[in-house]
Amino acid sequence: MAVRKREWTKGPDGKPKTAWVVDYRDMAGNRKHKTFATKREADAYQLTAKNEVRDGIHVASSETVTVLQAGELWLKKARRDGLEQSTVEDYDRLLRLHIAPLIGGLKLTSLNSPKLREFEEQLRDTGRSASMARRVMSTLGSLLGDAQERGLVVRNAVRESKVKRGSRDSRLEKRAKGKLKIGVDIPTREEISALAAALDGRWRPMILTAIFSGMRASELRGLRWQDVDLDAGKIRVHQRADRYNDIGNPKSETSERELPAPPIVINVLREWKLKCPLADTGKLDATGQKIKALDLCFPNGAGKVEGLRNILRRGLHPAWVKAGITTNDGKVDSEGNLIPRYTGMHCLRHWYASFCINRKEDGGLGLPPKMVQNRLGHSTIALTMDTYSHLFPSDDDGSEMAAASDFILSPVRA
Repeated sequence: MAVRKREWTKGPDGKPKTAWVVDYRDMAGNRKHKTFATKREADAYQLTAKNEVRDGIHVASSETVTVLQAGELWLKKARRDGLEQSTVEDYDRLLRLHIAPLIGGLKLTSLNSPKLREFEEQLRDTGRSASMARRVMSTLGSLLGDAQERGLVVRNAVRESKVKRGSRDSRLEKRAKGKLKIGVDIPTREEISALAAALDGRWRPMILTAIFSGMRASELRGLRWQDVDLDAGKIRVHQRADRYNDIGNPKSETSERELPAPPIVINVLREWKLKCPLADTGKLDATGQKIKALDLCFPNGAGKVEGLRNILRRGLHPAWVKAGITTNDGKVDSEGNLIPRYTGMHCLRHWYASFCINRKEDGGLGLPPKMVQNRLGHSTIALTMDTYSHLFPSDDDGSEMAAASDFILSPVRA
């Protein structure tokens, strides 16, 4: 392995040109070379290549691919592995709109910490939000992880950089997000009571179930009657519906869980089961008529998966407005309707979490953190605590410290 100087003349003026070439052999004994403008760059590459060849992990630039090409290979694998359509389309959108325009043409072997820092700054300078920049970097890290497995790149520079900066970035992200606030992100108990009173029709059973189970909107849309035990008062989460109304597995392994349902939910579900639209089984009876049967708990009129947008526009939002829970500015939407204070289904999940956490004397269940994690189907206890730790009651009111200090100092005072 050597660094040699190459000199030549070019152009009509005959000006001398200089370059530095690293000559070496890879793990298979094949001769490789790479050219640099300065000796310093060549020496640095020689040292890196020497160590990588020794460790059996070297990938020559001529044998790697560009970021965009690696991204296309990664997306093909995602589709082949059966990832949900919505997930693959999110990945594809991030690759096409945010990664490819800025670094799509770079070779994977050229990505290092300085390049990644420059890329992050480009993302922000071109108008991407901090949240979007984090999503893009996470996607790039997954892309490089797949390229590593294919032998197209030695190191995952994104994940190495994340390890070095992890604790600081995590603190900044939490600070930017802020804590969930009652009355802003989480409905109050009085608001939930008003909402429950305003519910009617086919939306009442679904939204009441959301309030008292903490299920995600996708889990509610995919809930089957066979997973509801009305006699035992239990609801089992085994599947969910994505944004394209396709049924698939829950969000994570821990999302598969069994939840207790209070009597009000069980009674409403019993009544709703008698009216619930039936689904087409794809079979015909002896007279040639379609055979229909109960399947989903909260389907649309045809017995199929109900769309989230429809639930919000026709069910939840009108109920919030009917209950008088609207924005304080009195603004209206494009159709002249008042705008509800809470616009998504996830606020009901947040409320259920607070209901599980609050003391019994305050009208909650007073559950410990681990049980709250199980109820919500979070993948880790850390996720539960990062999101809701400030809602857990604190017993440190100073009374125990005062009593202890009095006990310790009592002989002195005597």
